[in-house]
Amino acid sequence: MQTVVAEPWFKVSDTGMVLEGPAFDRDGNLLFCDVGGRRVLRLTPDRRLSTLVSLDHLGPGGIAIHGDGRIFVAAIDFASGMGAVVAVRPDGSGMQAIVPPEAGYMPNDLVFDARGGFYFTDFRGASTDPKGGVYYVSPDLTTVTPVLPHLAMANGIALSPDGKALWATEFSRNLLHRVKLADATTVAPFGTAVAYHFTGPAPDSMRSDADGNLYVAIYGQGRVLAFNRNGIPIGQVLLPGRDQGHNLRSTSLILGPGTDDLYIVTSDGEGGRGATIFRARAFAQSLPLHSNR
Repeated sequence: MQTVVAEPWFKVSDTGMVLEGPAFDRDGNLLFCDVGGRRVLRLTPDRRLSTLVSLDHLGPGGIAIHGDGRIFVAAIDFASGMGAVVAVRPDGSGMQAIVPPEAGYMPNDLVFDARGGFYFTDFRGASTDPKGGVYYVSPDLTTVTPVLPHLAMANGIALSPDGKALWATEFSRNLLHRVKLADATTVAPFGTAVAYHFTGPAPDSMRSDADGNLYVAIYGQGRVLAFNRNGIPIGQVLLPGRDQGHNLRSTSLILGPGTDDLYIVTSDGEGGRGATIFRARAFAQSLPLHSNR
């Protein structure tokens, strides 16, 4: 299996803050989550860092960009066991609840399809109590439909370039699911499979590229696993210091718009190396900017 070591690209913090959910907006800013700080951060192309929006009691974990430029954020309130998907304008104003807390989900990550609807993962449950799943929100943002129920802490979510294959990870059961879709909310006959069983901790967020390859961040291992469109492992990206126990909390990643640059967000926890964004090369270029698949 091809193996490369990522290089440090930007030091976010000297403390081990948990980073999540990177996405590029239409202006080329890299947006990502400070989970514990309940903020969405914005890093400009010239690497100036600022807070785009604060979410009060919600810890953001996933970001996706709507076709109209709005920023959709999946966020969890771990104290209450509920969460929400909210949307803000590109400047961080005008916050709107798309999936409100009272709906009863714990949204962890999300991805848009070509029609303007989106899939989100529900992080509820445990390895022996699979209460979570994958849900679809209609393009008019009014209807939530279950697509893949009974998952244990559903986490990462991605779509193939043609939108016909849906990927999801189970954080608590170490599984990668591949689902063939007949339409946005219907699984094709014989269309579900567990494509991969992970070992150790634990598959987190993921993205796909223009060739249909899939990249899964492995939380607790300081690496990203790459799969081809059939779910066969083809490579891995390792983070510096992982053999010494550093930078293990690799949660998510994103490909740069129109490039094969792969940006990985991670935290060193209490290890002393803070929170960092690393960069490596992917197998193919990114999908169109607004999809963040």
